[in-house]
Amino acid sequence: MDSSSPSRSSRIAPVVAMAAAVALTLAGCSSSSGGKKSEESADGASAGKASTPQMTVALVTHQSPGDTFWDIVRKGAEAAAAKDNVKLVYSADPNAGNQANLIQNAIDQKVDGIAVTLAKPDALKDVIAKAKTAKIPVVGLNSGVSEWKNLGLMEFFGQDETVAGEALGNRLNSEGAKKAVCVIQEQGNIGLTQRCAGVKKTFSGTTETLYVNGTDMPSVKSTITAKLSQDKAIDYVVTLGAPFALTSVQSKADAGSKAKIATFDLNKDLTSAIDKGTIEFAVDQQPYLQGYLAVDSLWLYKNNGNYMGGGEQPVLTGPAFVDKTNVDAVASFAAKGTR
Repeated sequence: MDSSSPSRSSRIAPVVAMAAAVALTLAGCSSSSGGKKSEESADGASAGKASTPQMTVALVTHQSPGDTFWDIVRKGAEAAAAKDNVKLVYSADPNAGNQANLIQNAIDQKVDGIAVTLAKPDALKDVIAKAKTAKIPVVGLNSGVSEWKNLGLMEFFGQDETVAGEALGNRLNSEGAKKAVCVIQEQGNIGLTQRCAGVKKTFSGTTETLYVNGTDMPSVKSTITAKLSQDKAIDYVVTLGAPFALTSVQSKADAGSKAKIATFDLNKDLTSAIDKGTIEFAVDQQPYLQGYLAVDSLWLYKNNGNYMGGGEQPVLTGPAFVDKTNVDAVASFAAKGTR
């Protein structure tokens, strides 16, 4: 977290620590008994496997085709599923109506639990109510921290996008930035909107919002290039995903811009770019942990009646800054797809 907002950091850090501690504790409490040899989890780590009857969990996200961020979420979910003897059914669609249909399919299949992202919560309200009527527990992850309780979800795992945006805005102030453009790759996505709004709230300079089509990367590149060519006063480009930050590096070169680049979210190429200095920093929300905890929480609820956050508080997995001072500690985990 940004040192310029200690009160916010003191609220978030214990919850982030709790999420990490929970993940470690669960790995122990759900292991099979009898001294059996540990099995390999989805990421290659040694982990015990639950001896409980197999259950089926549907993970339904708003992933766009080619968005590698969701590979990390899915990898965490698969690791939990392997440990918990869970059959994981993954499906995704960026169109909210289609995502609602995928949730309905999961209800029709009578799954034991549903984990869902709430990028466009209003479109999912009715189908989530149907899941509750069918007595299928539903948890949220990644998007929708401001809406999960209103929709009656049992738990939520992710970061507060407004808080994350505010932290980045404060970081821009400490960097001496004067004019930033915040690039949104999906209109109507509540989490992305909250990030840029948070930046604007705390950043003392000027903030503009630039909408791009995140499913068409050549178009993303040309749109950002045009903006940087048009406005040489822009000294920071803020993107909301690692692939868009990496594309912005190309746009910056094409436009002959001196703007610096910061982003939300990581991948292995992004950590390399931070190390090289072509990207200044990233805000990490730990998507692997989001996927892992969402699946594990449904196993815990079905088998033990456990739930995290007391049904009132989200389990926060971020935000945390990754920059040149700590990227070495993160890079090896990003390389294997867990950060």
